[in-house]
Amino acid sequence: MKYILTMAFCCFILTSCKRNEVKKMNVVENLTEKKFKMYAMSEMAMLMEQMYVENKRLKARIIKGDAVENFPEYFNKIFTSKLSDPSDNDAFFKTNAAHFIEVQKKLYYNVGNVKENYNNGINACITCHQGKCGGPLIKIKKLLLK
Repeated sequence: MKYILTMAFCCFILTSCKRNEVKKMNVVENLTEKKFKMYAMSEMAMLMEQMYVENKRLKARIIKGDAVENFPEYFNKIFTSKLSDPSDNDAFFKTNAAHFIEVQKKLYYNVGNVKENYNNGINACITCHQGKCGGPLIKIKKLLLK
């Protein structure tokens, strides 16, 4: 009886291993047949990456107590850069883009509290991304000053 159970167990193990091996081969074959497509960032995506880097640098300056420098004029490209989906360039986006520029200028032109103005700029990004594309909200929220 032990002999029969041992043989049945061995057969079960061997057949299950072969099935997994066949599945693995099919997955590899499917991967090699698919062609990879390179993702190209839109002008707006590249601009937003630059704005993220600028705001990250600005956050560090504010934390250190350093002076805020000049308003980065390239931020104004938010009105003219091409979006990944052109239909996203609607009234909601335009209103939020104008608000973002407005609060950023308050920060750079020292109108009011620096920390509050900085957070208002980041919150403008968050509001737009929540209403439009989602975007990297976790990454953006990390820019907020506590």
